Amino acid sequence: MQTINANPDRLYELVPVIYRQRDAVQGYPLRALLRVAAEQLILIEKDIAGLYENWFIETCDDWVVPYIGSLIGYRTVHDAGEPAPGATPEQQAINRILYPRADVANTVRFRRRKGTLAAIEELAAAVSGWPARAVEWFHLLGVFQNINYLHMNRGRTLDLRDGDALADLARAFDESAHNIDIRAGAGNIADVKVFVWRLRSYTVTNTPAYCYEAEGPNCFLFSALGNDTQLFARPVSAGGKSPGKLNLPLPISRSSFEKFEANEVAGATRGVPFFYGPGKSLAIWIGSPPELVPQEQIVPADLSDWSYRPTPGQVAVDPQLGRIAFPPTQTRKGGVLVSYSYGFPADLGGGEYPRQLSQPPDAKLYSVGPGQRIGDALNQWSADGPVNAVIEIEQSGVYAEPIQITLKAGQSLQLRAASGARPILRLLDWQTSAPDNLSVTGETKSWFTLDGILVTGRGVQIDGDLAGVTIRYSTLVPGWGLHLNCEPKRPSEPSIIVSGTVGCLSIDHSITGFLEINRDEAKTEPIAIRIADSIVDATSSNRIAIGAPERLCAHSVLTILRSTVIGRIQTHAIELAENSILLGNVLACRRQQGCVRFSYVPPGSKTPRRFECQPDLVIAAVLDEFKRGDLTPQQRDLLIASESERVEPDFNSTRYGTPVYCQLSDNCAAEIKTGADDESEMGVYHDLFQPQRTANLRARLDEFTPAGAAAGISFAT
Repeated sequence: MQTINANPDRLYELVPVIYRQRDAVQGYPLRALLRVAAEQLILIEKDIAGLYENWFIETCDDWVVPYIGSLIGYRTVHDAGEPAPGATPEQQAINRILYPRADVANTVRFRRRKGTLAAIEELAAAVSGWPARAVEWFHLLGVFQNINYLHMNRGRTLDLRDGDALADLARAFDESAHNIDIRAGAGNIADVKVFVWRLRSYTVTNTPAYCYEAEGPNCFLFSALGNDTQLFARPVSAGGKSPGKLNLPLPISRSSFEKFEANEVAGATRGVPFFYGPGKSLAIWIGSPPELVPQEQIVPADLSDWSYRPTPGQVAVDPQLGRIAFPPTQTRKGGVLVSYSYGFPADLGGGEYPRQLSQPPDAKLYSVGPGQRIGDALNQWSADGPVNAVIEIEQSGVYAEPIQITLKAGQSLQLRAASGARPILRLLDWQTSAPDNLSVTGETKSWFTLDGILVTGRGVQIDGDLAGVTIRYSTLVPGWGLHLNCEPKRPSEPSIIVSGTVGCLSIDHSITGFLEINRDEAKTEPIAIRIADSIVDATSSNRIAIGAPERLCAHSVLTILRSTVIGRIQTHAIELAENSILLGNVLACRRQQGCVRFSYVPPGSKTPRRFECQPDLVIAAVLDEFKRGDLTPQQRDLLIASESERVEPDFNSTRYGTPVYCQLSDNCAAEIKTGADDESEMGVYHDLFQPQRTANLRARLDEFTPAGAAAGISFAT
């Protein structure tokens, strides 16, 4: 990429010194004029440099990819949706899926290798963006072999003593022999099945483990929230070969943690060395200062009932539950730090993934480094009193301290995590008779932002006359905390309480619990609440997700975009609800304004006018049949009930803390999975564009699968 000289005084520096001296005497009018010219010069140079970069698929802008594709005959898949004009960020995002840069870049190379298994795997990853593994089922067909010419790569009779083989049945790494099955997709001889992994592996680095004192002082959990969590492998590069178990974001089983097949990695005979250690899938430090537990002391174990007791010099680890057990006789000095990987569908809530940070240009930065307290930075900020400020937490970890923030008129403050960090703010029961929430209050025209923080133990209380509050890429644990099985500890408690005359509340790419709005309807205007690409989880569809205590409706005006709301909504008005799943009865007191479009709204809800929503569409189809005389009244009522139940969103899990949290299941109705305005799925994972990825992949497989073979897609996660 060509480097552009962005110095605004580059032209002024070319002027002779004598003229610059005279210009200084007169207050620099010449410099101001040449800065305007230099600004336009920089724009022209950037445009010229961009023209050169747009010659190449590796460096071109997103809008150029379709044009380069047309030069080599790249064909789009119409089943995945039509390309958008590309004017908005949302349209540009879907165009990146419809025109995968990697697929366009390798079109010619893929066509030359058409029909090979390696090409199918590379193609699948390039088209969908998901790690993939292709399996030819005829290799697994059980056959009688010639004893003089054995095919060792063919399916073998199942050994019931081999737990790994049993766990891999009907999965990507199944090596057992199967009988012939001529049904489509059931393992026919001509079938090629492509397994794709949709969950990503996210890291947690150098974070205190949770001491599970209910079982014993030497029992720990990897998750600092106190719940069981399935550990995932941190994938390593396959080096151009067919991906093995170490090259994919797979859950770590107890057996794979104990041993690993030698053909997966050269020389690999035990699993622990390849999963354990700094920079790997998991690591454990103990003591003060922390010292890494040697890998020879790590023992895989089943800690489901905590009955296993390691001997002195051993540390038991259960990767399926994310549990650690030290010997009962071992006295630990200092805490336990862990690093591990967990699975999740997308960059959502607090996590160690890169985020784009923004702040006012004159903002003063206060850093919270290792071993420092957030409260110290807040005290320094309060003493300095800058107009705009940022308190940035540099590393992941757990911060157990009370946080109370008071903003003066016109002040703005960001409490944020550094990009790639996942700090956890643990709010305890500090005060006997006062609330211990993260308290934020401010005077007129003040603004507060919470960015990249995970809050557990309590919620956030907002009061005063703030102009607004922004919560982005943060997690306010629904129910304040988690039990071992990810059930909420305090399911009825709110994650956010808004009082006073706060102007607006924005929730972006975040996970929260119940939103409680306390506002005087007679004295104030409704608060504007904008929820985008987020989850609001009241822990049950029967509990209130957005509302006011002991009132019919919260004094708020909602805008909900590409979000999933679990629980009832009771609000003054809904300005817009779009591409969302509202899994609870909705009541909008003012229904003359606003619109709900391309969303799921439960039957019986009272909302503004709805457009292309479910189950309205399937009910309307049944009523059309009834009007044509095709149905009796009894058949109509039964069919309406059946269709309404069929299109009700079905999730793999609705419990925060599980890897598939709020992910639509494979059995979910197509009307929900492709019901958004751009044919993507409704809900929080709309921008993953999974239907478009799947349609793209299916069409490419039909084109590149060997003649006479049939390709199918199987979602491994």
